[in-house]
Amino acid sequence: HSGNTKTYAGDVDFGPESAIKDFHEAYQIKWFNFLLKDSVDTDLTSNPIRIFVMGGGDGKKNSQGRLNHGGYWTNLAQWPPEGEELNLYFQEGGLLTKDRPIVENTFSTYTYDPEHPVPTLGGHTSARVKDGGYNQRERDDFAGSEPPYLPLKSRSDILVFQTEVLQDDLTIMGPIKVKLFCSSTAEDTDFTFKLIDVYPPSEDYPSGFELNLTESIVRMSYRNGRHTRDLINPGEIYEVDMEPFATANIFKKGHRLRVDISSSSFPRWDINPNTGEPLGLSKRKIKADNTIYHDEARSSRVVLKISN
Repeated sequence: HSGNTKTYAGDVDFGPESAIKDFHEAYQIKWFNFLLKDSVDTDLTSNPIRIFVMGGGDGKKNSQGRLNHGGYWTNLAQWPPEGEELNLYFQEGGLLTKDRPIVENTFSTYTYDPEHPVPTLGGHTSARVKDGGYNQRERDDFAGSEPPYLPLKSRSDILVFQTEVLQDDLTIMGPIKVKLFCSSTAEDTDFTFKLIDVYPPSEDYPSGFELNLTESIVRMSYRNGRHTRDLINPGEIYEVDMEPFATANIFKKGHRLRVDISSSSFPRWDINPNTGEPLGLSKRKIKADNTIYHDEARSSRVVLKISN
């Protein structure tokens, strides 16, 4: 409901064509004329879905100090759009590949400490939290960041899974599904997901740029729906599904597609104390060892839609 005339969100610019310069005329009047006055509009009859596809820019830093990520508007006949599903499986060692794991009993464990949550660095936030795209590296203007302001991927409480360097452009467009096989030493905990476009090092960004695209969270005690509270059994393996906001992005040749799994993003989401006490009534916090499984029988993965 605001910011339509801007070409940027956070530290990322999407190009001059990204701005909606006259939302009233270009969208509202057009829509009401079509519905109420029976005006003929081929866009609204044959291609009624209009979305913005991010990416395709040169990746340089523009005159305002923002990453030139680029993008374009396009019209679609349906949503979700046609295209094949791409399953990317978590692998031992942090790889993300199309191949289902063939090994047995492999997993990755980290310790989530609610006293030291992962700081929120942009995203689809509002009000007091900076929104938009940012390099996923701590800095002093983000709550919870601490010197020496390292990349989030260096934290011991974040699991990183990423593809090899892409040999061709990869355009994803549509809903995202995440399937996790997970366990915890606590009676309740959270699991978070974040999708990232990893830029390679360049003259403007010597360490590269790790651009957040979309994210989601599941609170294990509400894994079966927000109206059903059901604590978990410590050590038991659960299969959970997450549905981050849909996205559309061009991962350019030379980039990587990355997934971060953790258990917090504060202040984007409230901190789970891991105690299993009712929300808002916990009087203490405990650490939890949280585990993601990625073997043949328990193949954690992200499912994306590839654009045709």
